[in-house]
Amino acid sequence: MTTPLLVRAARGERTERPPVWMMRQAGRHLPEYRELRNEHSFREAIETPEIAETITLQPYERYDVDGVVMFSDILTCLEPLGFDYRIESGVGPVVPNPVEGPADVPKDHRDVETELDFVYDLLDRLSASVAETDAVIGFAGGPFTLASYAVAGGADRQNGAIRRFRAEQPAAFEDLLERFADVVAEYLRLQVDHGADVVQLFDTYASVLPPADYEEYVRPLHRRILSAVDAPTILFVRGMGGRLEQLRTGGADAVSLDWTVDLERAREELGATPVQGNLDPTLLFADPETVRDRTAQMIEAAGPRGYICNLGHGVGKETPIESVAAFVETAKNWEWE
Repeated sequence: MTTPLLVRAARGERTERPPVWMMRQAGRHLPEYRELRNEHSFREAIETPEIAETITLQPYERYDVDGVVMFSDILTCLEPLGFDYRIESGVGPVVPNPVEGPADVPKDHRDVETELDFVYDLLDRLSASVAETDAVIGFAGGPFTLASYAVAGGADRQNGAIRRFRAEQPAAFEDLLERFADVVAEYLRLQVDHGADVVQLFDTYASVLPPADYEEYVRPLHRRILSAVDAPTILFVRGMGGRLEQLRTGGADAVSLDWTVDLERAREELGATPVQGNLDPTLLFADPETVRDRTAQMIEAAGPRGYICNLGHGVGKETPIESVAAFVETAKNWEWE
């Protein structure tokens, strides 16, 4: 059985070329995705395995990336805890029953595999349709990021609501993060059982906490969640350029860096820790030749051992297909000297 290139890189191995995929690669920048979404709502698309499989495979078929990331959403983990959510056009996620005080913090959760069976059905399908040389990538939101949505009732760019909740209700804040960590750990463990080769934990907003609070509340939960997973793991927290040691010790096999981090310096600081990233997604709006040059510079800075070529965040909605293709092709055609 062939081990996928992406799995080998996540384990820290030297690879003949860098494996490549993109966060949010299945989605809005693809015309075939927009055509399909004209017929189905977002929730319908992610909760219908046949549709989600089609969307997941669209960038795989178009770009020949080395991994397919399941088409889903981090907010699915709200459901086992009794929260509802919807996606409103022009607004984003809305949680109609937010946490307003300690009494709103769930005491337990419903069965994760039953509640989110559509995700596991999707992964079963992908395992059967993706070549064994390529990786199926699962993911989940991290406890702080999910708690931010649950307390704010939706997207909160400054994360002010959850930070205030932490200050006013510290015990309830800690309980809420614990409840999400329980669900996320089970959710990711089951993703691997259903065929995910690699999983990524997105605690995107957690860096808004001061370093001491991150150390107290977040890092132990990351370690607990990721230790429950029997597959290579990747951790992404945006804005951790000055706190790479906290990221490195978060329990993941590899760390995913945003575009604000100097990759060469990060490699020096992180030592043997595998790295994913970190091209600025807006650079994909440049002409293809510029994209090739900047991608080549990034790969050269990363080096041949334990490196996954990716963006520093997700693919933007209006991103030109030609430049995305240039990004992927640069990695696919790379040869280490």
